[in-house]
Amino acid sequence: MTLAGWMRDRTTVVLSGAGMSTESGIPDYRGPQGSLRVRRPITYREFVQSAENRRRYWARSAGGWERVRGARPNAGHLAVARLESLGRIAGVITQNVDRLHQAAGNRRVIELHGALADVRCLDCGRTEPRDLLQERLRASNPGWSFEDAEVAPDGDAELPAEAVAAFNVPGCLACGGTLKPDVVFFGENVPAARVDAAMQMLGKAGLLLVTGSSLAVYSGYRFAQGAAARAIPLAIVNLGPTRADSIAQLRIDARLGEVLPRLADAIAGKAGLVRDSGGAGRDVV
Repeated sequence: MTLAGWMRDRTTVVLSGAGMSTESGIPDYRGPQGSLRVRRPITYREFVQSAENRRRYWARSAGGWERVRGARPNAGHLAVARLESLGRIAGVITQNVDRLHQAAGNRRVIELHGALADVRCLDCGRTEPRDLLQERLRASNPGWSFEDAEVAPDGDAELPAEAVAAFNVPGCLACGGTLKPDVVFFGENVPAARVDAAMQMLGKAGLLLVTGSSLAVYSGYRFAQGAAARAIPLAIVNLGPTRADSIAQLRIDARLGEVLPRLADAIAGKAGLVRDSGGAGRDVV
């Protein structure tokens, strides 16, 4: 059966990963082969244990945030929002922290890993918008170049060590405490209430559609397992293999910007088939 055929008969929940945003200019950590690229992301333990590590993160993030803030939804995001408006998608569980699903028009989104647009104080819990912190970072670092850094997937960026050493990091406006982006770092647990809400959303679905995720980390893979445990069919659209390929009922190896708009057209009753690029030679949308 085609993916459109599955979705016409079932309420779908989408689980999206970093590959969803690569066509918006935000890189991912893993390429089509699923292995980590050369740069290793900061871990939660590294961030909390060292003021120097935090300085390095915020110095690099000061440049990387401009790229994330300026990103716009791509054709895949817009197609997912359109599918929600057509009543075919009950909600989106996203591993991404860029809020591009909401910018595209999706209304029911669970941000599994939080969002870079928010900053939280680790001492008093106060939150503030990332844009406000960016203004304070600029004021604390006059003459700093905020536009020239090479952006990384999490809004971080590459900078030389000497530039990091001179960077000043402001504290919480309420208590002067330590600020952290309100996202789940590597090595940090997704809040239990957030996982429960996502599982409840999945439990009401007739199909789980994974878009742009290799499911290499457990925070996403658990939903593929959850679908299998509930006998909910699993469909995957991703460039390269995923951890859940062996339990998926349908697997499409193709660009999301190609597949998802044609899927939305097919659901809406317009022409638009996609051939399986994985060698099966069959229509999959």
